[in-house]
Amino acid sequence: MMTTVYTKPECMQCDRTQAQLTKHRIPFGTRDVTTDPQALRYITDQLGYRQAPVVVTDDGQHWSGYRPDKIKQLAASRHAPDAAESAAAGPTTTGAHVDG
Repeated sequence: MMTTVYTKPECMQCDRTQAQLTKHRIPFGTRDVTTDPQALRYITDQLGYRQAPVVVTDDGQHWSGYRPDKIKQLAASRHAPDAAESAAAGPTTTGAHVDG
């Protein structure tokens, strides 16, 4: 699954959004709306947004601005099958802890 971040240069909210997506291991690509007129038309004309970043997921979700709550929800939905598989496999015996 791929997420797209419509961004612009020197945008703190854009940078924070990308950092949170990376932190939550959500793969994403970027499109710079200042150099890509098609991307700008898409977020303004089709989605109705007027500020960056705009995040669009391949399952139809989209939002504008820095939204860590939405990113956490997206991460939970993306990683839920992994958690279910781990629970079905039973507890691990290594005792290793990985911060994510």
